[in-house]
Amino acid sequence: MKMRIGHGYDVHILKEGRALMLGCTKIDYKLGLLGHSDADVLSHAIADALLGAAALRDIGYHFPDNSPSCEGMAGKTLLEKVKKILDENGYAISNIDATIIAQKPKLSPHIDAMRENTANALGLEKDQVSIKATTEEGRGISGNADAMCAHAVCLICSK
Repeated sequence: MKMRIGHGYDVHILKEGRALMLGCTKIDYKLGLLGHSDADVLSHAIADALLGAAALRDIGYHFPDNSPSCEGMAGKTLLEKVKKILDENGYAISNIDATIIAQKPKLSPHIDAMRENTANALGLEKDQVSIKATTEEGRGISGNADAMCAHAVCLICSK
C-alpha cells in the first residue's frame, strides 16, 4: 500500500451580502466569503490537499473559476467530486487535519458540525476529520478581519 501526504491552502476575502460557508456548514455571520463558488475556504483547502497528495493538480485545474458549471458550487459538492476523482485514481482517504484562520466570528461552536459535514461529503467517519480554528492576533489579512484562510493536510493511500 502506497501512502501519500498532501497540503492545501486557500484564502478568500470577506464581503457583505454573501453567506458564510465553512466546512460545508452555514455560519450565521454578517459577512461571507467572496468567490466564484460558495467560497468555502476550508473545503477548498481540503480539496487541494487531497488532489495534491494524489499528484492530480489542484482545484483550479479541475474546477476553474471562470467555468459557468462551477459558479456558485457548494463546498460539499466540490468535496464529493474530489472524492470521486480520488476513487477513480485508486486512492482512499486516511485522515484530514485542517485549520481555519479567522479573527471573527468565533468558530469553536461550529467545529463539530463542520467536522461532521465535511466527513459526510467525503464518505468518511467524523474521527477521520480534524478541524481547528485560530486567529492571527489582529495581524495580517485574516487578523484584520478582511479575509479568512485555511490550511489542510491529509494522508491518502492506494486501495
